[in-house]
Amino acid sequence: MNTTRWTSAAHILLRIVAGLLLLHHGGQKLFGWFGGLGPGITVRPLSEMGIAGILEFYGGAALLLGFLTRPVAFLLSGEMAVAYFTAHQPHGTWPIQNHGELAALYCFIFLFFAASGAGGVSVDSLLHRRASNPDRSMPSHGSRVVPAHH
Repeated sequence: MNTTRWTSAAHILLRIVAGLLLLHHGGQKLFGWFGGLGPGITVRPLSEMGIAGILEFYGGAALLLGFLTRPVAFLLSGEMAVAYFTAHQPHGTWPIQNHGELAALYCFIFLFFAASGAGGVSVDSLLHRRASNPDRSMPSHGSRVVPAHH
């Protein structure tokens, strides 16, 4: 396997794993998955944490599938930056001090996907291939349709 194939595989795996992990954070907030925020505690959907949960759950699912990757990743990168500066940075200058490492890392991972796209194995890739290669059974502009002889 050459370097390009390894890089492509790592790109796809990073997207899938980051999407899955973020989806879990959203599920934890919205549905109480993995112990939630405490026994029986979930967030109100239109609260700040609820909106974060919605972005994380549905954005994580979109990234996992590689669907609308660039705009979703850009939105999620912004969400993680807001999370870092509102929830973590007031408690210390450095991420290691304020426990904001995960938010900072997610922010830059999502910024990477906003810039680079989903990679090869994705809904985005499938949609791009379909748009680039329309059904050849339909005549193209300038083609002549020859009637069949009976």
